[in-house]
Amino acid sequence: MRIFSRRRKQATDTGGLGATLIALRLDDGDLAPAQSTMVMFNAAGHARRVAVGKVSCEQGEMAFCFHPGPYTVDLIPFASAPEWGLRLRFVVDAANPRVSQQRFDLYLYSETAGRLELADFAAAAEMALQAELAQGALDLPPCISLEEWHAFRAGLNQLMYTRYGVTVDDCVPVDLGEQIDYATILQARTQQAAEAECVADSATPAITDADDKPSAGAMNIAEQDARALRRLFLELPALSGELRLLVLPEGLEIFQRHASLLLRLGMAGLNVNTMPSLAWAAPGQPLPVADQAMRSAQTLIAQSALDEAWSLLARLQLAEHQQWPLLLDEADRICANLETGLSLRRSVYVPRTEPSL
Repeated sequence: MRIFSRRRKQATDTGGLGATLIALRLDDGDLAPAQSTMVMFNAAGHARRVAVGKVSCEQGEMAFCFHPGPYTVDLIPFASAPEWGLRLRFVVDAANPRVSQQRFDLYLYSETAGRLELADFAAAAEMALQAELAQGALDLPPCISLEEWHAFRAGLNQLMYTRYGVTVDDCVPVDLGEQIDYATILQARTQQAAEAECVADSATPAITDADDKPSAGAMNIAEQDARALRRLFLELPALSGELRLLVLPEGLEIFQRHASLLLRLGMAGLNVNTMPSLAWAAPGQPLPVADQAMRSAQTLIAQSALDEAWSLLARLQLAEHQQWPLLLDEADRICANLETGLSLRRSVYVPRTEPSL
């Protein structure tokens, strides 16, 4: 009797890779599909691309595989006009030997939870595009000229490459009127707002339930905070490295402001690396869930500033010399939001006392 025989592990399902699935995590012993690319990450997050084959992870390593595409997605640039969209065809970039960390690999390790579905990527790219248009960083007027279209395409291409590490092969306007039900979209937005409010309300109970276990609200807040801090920990050094490689215009003022920007990002990275635990107000003193929620909200402010910084990097990479002062003003604002969020995240807990009657 083979009572003690080891049961064979079921292989990871790679179905949909290259169609509806861009990338997924593989376990030790899995076999990556022939047309995919394998990426190995060590415990520190450093990546190396290896030949496709059977996964063999060393201590502390994890493996991902991705299909380079091409992929096609429809993005809605303006939320108020969902019947008009942009059809993007993109591919994941091949490894660039001039950099130590491929941008797509960093995105894969930092922002995905084991699987990168095409629909999820399209939603993230759509949010980034809408944010750039809302802030005026990209311009897409209704009656666009050929010159304006080329300028928009250049900015969009750079945004997608800098933010996600993918290259846009084609981008054309598309009428989505027959595919879009605006009433359903509005209903979905209302439902999402209600769900967000319920999540916020769930943070109000005490830190433990009747069985002295962490409440669901506390766990959600902790996971949200941990994910945001992980992104900041992994991406701030990479962002600083890309900013350091920019070719600066001549002039002492630009040089000094650029150096100050790098210094502030370095200090922000140090702040992240030494961030105290969310769950404790002091040793042996748990922090109330409501205060955890407020601290976690500050972490999300810092994470939003990180997203803006990647988009700003894309603009700086294309900027002409006369555009640098205004873009560095934008960098000051982003750094201020980043620093403020991190500072409030680690602020000292002061118990609130009710006024005596």
